[in-house]
Amino acid sequence: MSRTFGTALRLTLLSWVLFGLGYPLLEVGINQLAFPGPANGSLVRVKGQVVGSRLIEQRFTGSGWFHGRPSAVHMDPRSSGGSNLGPSSVRLARHLAARRARLVARHPRLAGRRLPADMITSSGSGLDPDITPANAYLQASWVARDRGLPRAVVRRLVARHIRGPWLGLFGQARVDVLSLNLGLKRIIARARHARMGP
Repeated sequence: MSRTFGTALRLTLLSWVLFGLGYPLLEVGINQLAFPGPANGSLVRVKGQVVGSRLIEQRFTGSGWFHGRPSAVHMDPRSSGGSNLGPSSVRLARHLAARRARLVARHPRLAGRRLPADMITSSGSGLDPDITPANAYLQASWVARDRGLPRAVVRRLVARHIRGPWLGLFGQARVDVLSLNLGLKRIIARARHARMGP
């Protein structure tokens, strides 16, 4: 009995060391060597400062920026999730109508227009960092106007930030809002520098 217990205890301790400590540490080491960016949260740095993550939507306020999808969790990564409202939900219909009305109030030209779905619907996680190219191109018009930039310049910026489906097969074309706004910030800085002169 005691020999059986001793064998079981040794096997338990060995399993704990191998699979509870050894395997996770090996995985961390491999990921840090092979995929350091994703292993550390896909952080985006500007001049050494972390400004966000490629995996989580960032909040931008004001009309001079591109905006991500609406979020059912108010972009709080601690409570990721959707609204769980289905297509037949009256509450969902009210949410969509209210979001559309707010957009039209800010941009009257959108009245009666068919909008990209991701402009008024929230994502399943509530933290989706991407929007569709159609959404980005539609926003480009008012971003250009609010920033005093030529619309063609802002549309070219959007075109440069479109990422196609993974391996050309999986998913849809998308635009990362954080990298798009960082690109916009660089254009604004160059335009300001050009106005001020050498």
